[in-house]
Amino acid sequence: MTLSLDFRAGRSPAWGNGPDISAGGRHGQHRLPDHADLTPLIASCSCHSFAITVANNSQQLHCYIFHDMGRQRVMNRVEMAGNGDVAARRTGLSGTSKWSLPVGLMTLAFGAESPALAQVTELPVIVVEAPREERSRGPSDGELTVIDRSFAPVTVVQEGEIRRNGGRTIGDLLGNLPGITSSGFAPGSASRPIIRGLDAFRVRIQENGVGTQDVSDLGEDHGVTIDPSSAQRVDVVRGPAVLRYGSQAIGGVVNVTNERIPTVLGPEGIFPALRTALSSVDRGVDSGLTVSARKGNIAFHGEFNRRTAEDYATPGGGHQANSYLRAMNGSIGATLFFDGGYWGAAVAHTNATYGIPGTFSAAERARIALQQTRFTSKGEYRPESGPIDILRFWFGASIYAHAEDSFIPAADRFATALTFRNKEAETRVEAQMRPLETAIGALTITTGVSANYQLAGATGVAPPLFEPATTQTAASYLFGDLQLTPTTRLQASTRVEYTALRGIGGIFPSDYLGSSGPVLDTPIARSFVPFSASFGLLQDLPWNFVGSVTAQFVERAPRVPELFSKGAHAAPGTFDIGNPTLNKEQARTFEIGLRRSAGPLRLDMSAYYTSFNGFIFKSPTGLYCGETFASCGTGTAYRQTVFRQRDATFYGTEFRVQYDVATIGTGTLGVEAQYDFVRARFADDTNVPRIPPHRLGGAVFWRDGGLFARVSLLHAFAQRQIAANETPTAGYDLLNAEISYTTRLNANTYGVSELTAGLTGTNLLDAEIRNHVSFKKDEVVQPGRGVRAFVNLRF
Repeated sequence: MTLSLDFRAGRSPAWGNGPDISAGGRHGQHRLPDHADLTPLIASCSCHSFAITVANNSQQLHCYIFHDMGRQRVMNRVEMAGNGDVAARRTGLSGTSKWSLPVGLMTLAFGAESPALAQVTELPVIVVEAPREERSRGPSDGELTVIDRSFAPVTVVQEGEIRRNGGRTIGDLLGNLPGITSSGFAPGSASRPIIRGLDAFRVRIQENGVGTQDVSDLGEDHGVTIDPSSAQRVDVVRGPAVLRYGSQAIGGVVNVTNERIPTVLGPEGIFPALRTALSSVDRGVDSGLTVSARKGNIAFHGEFNRRTAEDYATPGGGHQANSYLRAMNGSIGATLFFDGGYWGAAVAHTNATYGIPGTFSAAERARIALQQTRFTSKGEYRPESGPIDILRFWFGASIYAHAEDSFIPAADRFATALTFRNKEAETRVEAQMRPLETAIGALTITTGVSANYQLAGATGVAPPLFEPATTQTAASYLFGDLQLTPTTRLQASTRVEYTALRGIGGIFPSDYLGSSGPVLDTPIARSFVPFSASFGLLQDLPWNFVGSVTAQFVERAPRVPELFSKGAHAAPGTFDIGNPTLNKEQARTFEIGLRRSAGPLRLDMSAYYTSFNGFIFKSPTGLYCGETFASCGTGTAYRQTVFRQRDATFYGTEFRVQYDVATIGTGTLGVEAQYDFVRARFADDTNVPRIPPHRLGGAVFWRDGGLFARVSLLHAFAQRQIAANETPTAGYDLLNAEISYTTRLNANTYGVSELTAGLTGTNLLDAEIRNHVSFKKDEVVQPGRGVRAFVNLRF
């Protein structure tokens, strides 16, 4: 028996180990066992609800199927009839799916004489919220999610892990995953992801496809304005896929997905959810309320989150002075679903105040008080006919500001030394074309255009770090995906940008000594045309393995701080000097990957080699400055750093594997392991600064229905491969443990439909951990032993 499918959107069924048919209109066939029953249809086809009913004197089989359309969940009501056809028309929300099933399978379902074998019924699509387990845990809570159909390596953190982890920042949430560390400047407050040793201007952080539009990439002490507690999923993407987002994502993209712009048209009514958590290491309290609702074809979503934390405890019974946090954020959004697509928008506001730890920062009680108001919008349209299969757009605009304050004892008040302001807007429009059958296979082309405007400045009572400067970017990109055979895919992509920057740069003496002469301020306008391209091969291998090979060339234009910095930055304690003559940065990357997502063994492994021409980096000169450049060489308050450009080479590997060892009763006992390293050198064989060490880890886990428990140990080796003016960092062992339980309840009886509760223990060995990539790692130790308790309720 054979199942034929024609899918224009979503994931197709996969029988046994047969190939999966990806979104975008691919045709395919699956061989069914001769004595097949409906179990594969219900399980492998993602039938989340199944019933046989009688209507109009006809027996009918109903299979409710959820399709993944980006973030949109669509449920098809499929009715099977005896002529072997199964049809469901999605009334434009996601196109049309047509299934053809042999009569033999229908005979197994209904019997040879069933009156249901008489007709085909087309029913409208019903858009619903997918079952909680499907949305938050994937196949099973705690199960490693491997994306084996992507040319680029993708690390996925599902909602269940986000809730258990409880990281206060995106960096904290991701920092222990292979290939990812965190900047750790102010743990729990200002901690940004570092991917493969690359950070700041080379890593883009975005929410629902739109950049954060804060200034976290302009300074290590700046917090990211995305609250991990609102996330339903976090994807970390490297490689060719980042060309969609621009050359500033040369290191990777961190995409946080949530429902601030609703993408699910759930049942009619109002559905709140509450969460709360307490942490011992910082006496932290984390709470949040979300409300989802539907009225007709409009979905609504609102949320409010609040976090407070005191100075966190350090190993040995001390506390890290000035490491407190006060933060709150909220959003409200709505989406209109219409025939063929949807359009939604949201407004969010964030307020946060946090201390900057470190010897001098704590003595001055240095703090950052930030606020941001942000508008985002996105939409999608799927025409019934024509060359375009899917048309998508994204838009975002924000106003951001933060003050860097220090306490003045004589005046008994805080005074602002520096204020960062950022006004930014971006948009992107993308069209995915219908597959074109060629002589060598089906070709799917995706093309898009994007534009960005930014006005950023850092000014204060002292000479400005950099004066207000503008960045304007326009770009176009194209992806071509060729399905050569059912097991072989090729992809080629390209991107061309135009970037124009205008600001006030400084011309400094060559020895950077204040006694050698003054700084000459000069208006500067620079423009660049970065070009990027990639090529990839994806090949199915025996035993459900998938191999990938990619080659990539990327150019990146310098950013405003790299060109125009010329002053003191109090929070990190540096005096930053830009270089207005910097050229484009070029990177050539070759990468191989091996992945396996099916069965008890799940594997994700990558190895890469990147050669940089003109790698831009911040280098300490060994000098110290006061508030002005004239004091450089004699001052003591700020360490002088200069943006330089040199050729460099990065190479490394990332490995993570998970294996279900045994099924005991209804539960599964499993183990996992991970390893990662990155090595980075300049052309003269000296070391690139702030590169994370080798890390090796393992874990044992147990999952049984709603119960999940895990114990993990991560060993970081000592980092002695250091650059000039760096110090070595000792290794450490990080022991964590977690347990959580989720259960569904009768809402009519208890008033709650789902309850999740758990405990998480971090750094249980109370080890002294210093983060080598942090500029303040010699002054700031990471949090000591802590326990976190959390409860989540859905009504």
